[in-house]
Amino acid sequence: VQLQASGGGLVQAGGSLRLSCAASGRAFNSYTMGWFRQAPGKEREFVAAISRSGDSTIYADTVKGRFTISRDNSKNTMSLQINSLKPDDTAIYYCAARWWSSGRSTDDYAYWGQGTLVTVSS
Repeated sequence: VQLQASGGGLVQAGGSLRLSCAASGRAFNSYTMGWFRQAPGKEREFVAAISRSGDSTIYADTVKGRFTISRDNSKNTMSLQINSLKPDDTAIYYCAARWWSSGRSTDDYAYWGQGTLVTVSS
């Protein structure tokens, strides 16, 4: 599966963004999908993941209640709605795919998009 992330940009603190991830290839609904982010000088970290059917989601504690992950298997797309943005949310956001089961580690995901930059100004 090939992934293409989009939707990043510059936003003021307290604002919102919606990131999208478009997948090409077959069997999109066989992949757990996830979002990760990497801030300058830091390691890539888990943000959220959604199950193959979309009925189960998990979030990092730092984004719980502000971020919402969703997917549309009919369109081979996944989204991340980001609300109440903080300067600490500034990072490159990556979408990723893992065959079948869920995970929180970067090592769990074999397929990655190119990333989209989110910059939050204070």
